[in-house]
Amino acid sequence: MELTKRLLFLDDIRYPIEAYHYTKQDIFLRKDWHIVRNYEQFVNRILEKGLPEMISFDHDLADEHYLKTNSQEFIEKTGYDCAKWLVEYCMDNYLDLPKFYCHSMNPVGKENIESLLKNFKNL
Repeated sequence: MELTKRLLFLDDIRYPIEAYHYTKQDIFLRKDWHIVRNYEQFVNRILEKGLPEMISFDHDLADEHYLKTNSQEFIEKTGYDCAKWLVEYCMDNYLDLPKFYCHSMNPVGKENIESLLKNFKNL
């Protein structure tokens, strides 16, 4: 049986060990992270492998997310888009939301992702 990585790390540039350095969360020291760099990889990984044990979200997944202030202008999808897709996927398939963490350094994006997921979890 293939050992499936049970932790999903969504970030366009960082690795889990880098998130550990500023979050001090021991989970980022684990070796069983699967890294996805964008919305498409995030969706495909879950569709192919099922829900992971835990997902850690970054908000800004492309250079344009660091440069513009109005999220309506983004062409590339953000971590928030991934979180919205995840909620829909869980609702459509009657699945519980996996554990989640948001390691994003974007305070507004982080708050948006956490609020969305916490609200869904409390339904």
